[in-house]
Amino acid sequence: MSKLVPVADLAAATVKGSAFDAVVVVSSNLAGVGLAPLAAAIAGHRAVDATADATVSLVAAAEMAGGRLVLAPTGPIDRDQDDVRRFAEAAAAGIQRARDAGAVRPLVVLHGVPATDPLYANAAPVTALAALGALWQPLEAHDALGAAVEPVQEVGFGVVGDAFGASGADWANAVEAGLRVARDLCGTEPERMAPPRFADYCVAAFAGQPVEVEVVADGATIERDYPLAAAVARSSMQVERHRPRIVRLEYEGAGPITRTILLAGKGICYDTGGADLKTGGGMAGMSRDKGGAAAVAGFVRAVAGLQPKGVRVVAEIGCVRNSVGANAYVADEIITSHAGVRVRVGNTDAEGRMVLADLLSHLRVRAADCEGPLLFSVATLTGHAVRAAGPYNIALDNAPARDAGVAVSLGGQGDLWGDPFEVSRLRREDWDFVKPRSAADDVMQCNNAPSTMTNRGHQFPMAFLAVAAGLDKHGRGADSPLPFTHLDIGGSACEGSDWQHGRPTGRPVVGMLAALVEGGLPA
Repeated sequence: MSKLVPVADLAAATVKGSAFDAVVVVSSNLAGVGLAPLAAAIAGHRAVDATADATVSLVAAAEMAGGRLVLAPTGPIDRDQDDVRRFAEAAAAGIQRARDAGAVRPLVVLHGVPATDPLYANAAPVTALAALGALWQPLEAHDALGAAVEPVQEVGFGVVGDAFGASGADWANAVEAGLRVARDLCGTEPERMAPPRFADYCVAAFAGQPVEVEVVADGATIERDYPLAAAVARSSMQVERHRPRIVRLEYEGAGPITRTILLAGKGICYDTGGADLKTGGGMAGMSRDKGGAAAVAGFVRAVAGLQPKGVRVVAEIGCVRNSVGANAYVADEIITSHAGVRVRVGNTDAEGRMVLADLLSHLRVRAADCEGPLLFSVATLTGHAVRAAGPYNIALDNAPARDAGVAVSLGGQGDLWGDPFEVSRLRREDWDFVKPRSAADDVMQCNNAPSTMTNRGHQFPMAFLAVAAGLDKHGRGADSPLPFTHLDIGGSACEGSDWQHGRPTGRPVVGMLAALVEGGLPA
C-alpha cells in the first residue's frame, strides 16, 4: 500500500534534486499555477499543445523533480454537473501516468480549488484519496507478480496556497487502508476469496487493530442461527473450500458510547443463481456479489485506523456461495428465518436478501442493548439499482431512519466527499409486493422475474428484509423503534457498474464515514 506524506515546501519539493521523481499537477486552471518552479514549464507546454488544458500530459522537464512533469487538468468545475470528483478523477489519471512513466515517488500538487465554494471544501482529502486508490492493484496480481505490481510506495502531497498537514495525511492513509480491504475483498476471484478465505483475510486484516473478530464456521451452528443463509449455502456444503462463514467484527471507541452503527454485509462469494441458474453469460462477474460485505469490512477497518471516540461499530458479514446442485434450495420452499418468520422462496437468485435477513435479525437483537443504534444493510443487491441510479449508491430508510434523516445525511455528505448517493424511498406498494399469499407463509421473498424487469425492483427487497428480520416490529409506531437504512450498491461497487471488469471502488465507505462517524473526517 502506498503511503501519503504531506509536503509543506512545494517550491523545494518540485525541483530537480528533491526526494521525489515526478511532479503531478492537478489543477482546474493550469495557466494560473504561480509556483515559480512549475509556472515556466507549464507555460511552455501550453504554448505548444492545444490540448494541455483538457488531457493528461507527460512533459519532459529537466528542472523538475525526476525530470518528469505530469499535467492533470480537471476541466470545467463551474457547471451544473460538476462536483469534487473532477479533482479526484484528474488525480487518478495523473498519478497513473506518472507511475507508468517510471516514477516510484511522485509528488501530487493540488491547485485551483475554489476557496469559497462549499462543494469543493473537501477537495484536498478527496484528491489525496483518489491518488492513493488509483495505485491499487488486484490481490491476484500481487500473488502472481509480487510487490513489483505496485512500484509506488510513497506519494507526496501538497496544496498550492493552503496547508495540508500530518493530520490530513494520517486520515487519508487510514481511510485508504479501509478502502483497500474493501477492494481486495470485492474484486478477488471466487476461489481465491471463497467464504473460508474471505474470513481468513478479515482475520489477517484486523490483526493488531482495535477490533474484535469472530468467525463462525460450524455448519450446524450456521444452520441453527442463520437458517436462511444456510439454505442458500446448502448446495455448497459438500465442498469444504466453499462452506459458509459468518464474520463478526466489533469496534468500540474510547469514552461514553453515544452511537452504535450496526452493519449487515452481503458476502455472496459466488452467485450461480442457484437452482434459478443465471444463463446467457449472466454469471460472469458474480464473484463481485460480495461487494456489500467488502464495504462493511472496509468501513470497520477505516474506523479502526481513525479510532473515533464515542462510537461503537458492530458488523455481521455473511460469506456464502450460492451453488447449484442436487441439494440446492429451490423456489416454493418455506424456510423459517432467525426472527421466526416463514419465508416463501420465489427465486433462488434472490439469495442476498436471504443472507441479509438473518444477519439483520441478529443485529436487531443486539441493538436492544446499544446506545443510539443505527442499522444498515449493505449489498450489491439488485440489477434494478443499476438501471435506476447508474453508478451511484442508493439509500432507503425505514420510518425511524427517515425521521432521523439518515439517507438524506448520506446523500448530502456523499456529494461533498465524492461518494454520491441517490436517496430512494420505501412505499406501501413494496410492503404489498412481499405480503404472504396464503396462511402457509409470512412473507414472499421475491417474484420470479429479474429485478430489472420488476417495478420498484430495488425498493421492495427492503420491505422483505424488514419483515424477514423482524424489523417491521420496530417501525415508527413501535415501543422500540429502530432506524434501519438499506444501501444497494449494485451500481457503485465497481467502476462503470461493470461487475466483470470494472475496478472495485470501495464505496460507500467514505460517504458512510462522513455521514455517520464523529471523527471520521480529517482534522
